[in-house]
Amino acid sequence: MAPQTKPRVLVSDELSETAVQIFRDRGVEVDYMPKLGKDKEKLAEIIGQYDGLAIRSATKVTDKLLANATNLKVVGRAGIGVDNVDIPAASKKGVIVMNTPFGNSITTAEHAIAMMFAVARQLPEASVSTHAGKWEKSKFMGVELFNKTLGVIGAGNIGGIVCDRAVGLKMKVIAFDPFLSEERAKQLGVIKVELDELLARADFITLHVPLTDKTRNILSRENLAKTKKGVRIINCARGGLIDEAALKDALDAGHVAGAALDVFEVEPATENVLFGHPNVVVTPHLGASTNEAQENVALQVAEQMSDYLLTGAVQNALNMPNVSAEEAAVMGPWVKLASHLGAFIGQMTEEPIKAINILYDGRVADMNIAALNQSVIAGVLKAQNPDVNLVSAPVVAKDKGIQISTTRQDKSGAFDAYIKVTMVTDKRERSVAGTCFSDGKPRFIQIKGINIDAEVGEHMLYTTNEDVPGIIGLLGMTMGKNGVNIANFTLGRSGVGQDAIALLYLDQAIDPKVVDTLEATGMFQQVKPLHFEGA
Repeated sequence: MAPQTKPRVLVSDELSETAVQIFRDRGVEVDYMPKLGKDKEKLAEIIGQYDGLAIRSATKVTDKLLANATNLKVVGRAGIGVDNVDIPAASKKGVIVMNTPFGNSITTAEHAIAMMFAVARQLPEASVSTHAGKWEKSKFMGVELFNKTLGVIGAGNIGGIVCDRAVGLKMKVIAFDPFLSEERAKQLGVIKVELDELLARADFITLHVPLTDKTRNILSRENLAKTKKGVRIINCARGGLIDEAALKDALDAGHVAGAALDVFEVEPATENVLFGHPNVVVTPHLGASTNEAQENVALQVAEQMSDYLLTGAVQNALNMPNVSAEEAAVMGPWVKLASHLGAFIGQMTEEPIKAINILYDGRVADMNIAALNQSVIAGVLKAQNPDVNLVSAPVVAKDKGIQISTTRQDKSGAFDAYIKVTMVTDKRERSVAGTCFSDGKPRFIQIKGINIDAEVGEHMLYTTNEDVPGIIGLLGMTMGKNGVNIANFTLGRSGVGQDAIALLYLDQAIDPKVVDTLEATGMFQQVKPLHFEGA
């Protein structure tokens, strides 16, 4: 058996030597070329050699680059922002895109708190004045944070840290976040409110949400008008969350007392309507700019990419369900089973698929079914497109208009757990079920409603027929005449003289002429050669 080659990773942006060494220590070959990200042509020329690409913000992962990335499996962004990665194109290519959303959480949260202090006490203006030799003590009258109401829009990872720090400053903290549970709010020591109430009550408002269609201009002109007079606004999250022109008007009118912004709608921001305003503190997107944060995200991306390339564990992926190393070990046989069930359905179907319904029964229903779903879908679609993989499968299914549904249920039969996949077309429904025993080998347990116990082989022949004598002999004789060796076979029937099926395990792929010969006998309703990759 040939030795397995080590996965190769290219680091095309600045990453710490410690992070690079993590790849080496984990058994991953790594080429460190920190200036290459800016050389699009050279990067495109060599990217096909690599399984992984580790980047910061300089490297642009475009559809053109991905077209040359023939072996690429994962892109790791050291940091939270992935504006420089074409995620839809990566998904279609089957490339996982990871980021490191937690490595700079404390740093970003601290920057938001620092900006809140700065705008409350006019620190930048006071510093400039004092450096100029002025002593304008009476000019810079600030406000305390103590006992003020802080409105936090978005109480996720970073927003949650801001809440914790603000509670420590003895502020009254209210939060708007549709995903914030009452239990989590109590843990943070905050009161959950709706957006309009937050706008009306808050003395300070800080934003900690991603930029989406729903959050774009969440502080619009209309919403700014709803805020409390004298409010101060902090944004260290994403540009585009605030209508900048409307904010300037509110500042000019004195309705908003001050603003502190680390992010802008257009970046790099060399000019902006808010620049030069005396009540605005600005910084050049420094939220994650500490030595600790930069090191943390670099180490995290190296660990995450190594885990995926070596064990299949998926962490902080943006286009793939997360699967921990522990889950990957336990779920391995079930992921393979899900793929084989999908492959059976896909190879049996030559019509456009309308829907794929997946049932999880017993203990498998408690597993990470998002990952299992993708394995089923990939198995189905590979029959028509061999390039489909776990990442691209949901994208391809969506493009084809295939509806995916899942059902979980408690143990309902003889098996501790099983998966059943049903495919729906305009003409028919077809289902197959399977399980994994203690040996870890996937088995088919039901096909066409007929109970069986069949291991999965690489090359198989599936036949359906009326239950009559002579079928086994006919199959054996035909295979023998054509030089096809039968390693084993499994039979099943719905009842005497009713529907019957056979699964033959073959030593090699079958010639289409053999299929033609069997069909010509008129004894079979269906004859289908099957291939199961990795069986």
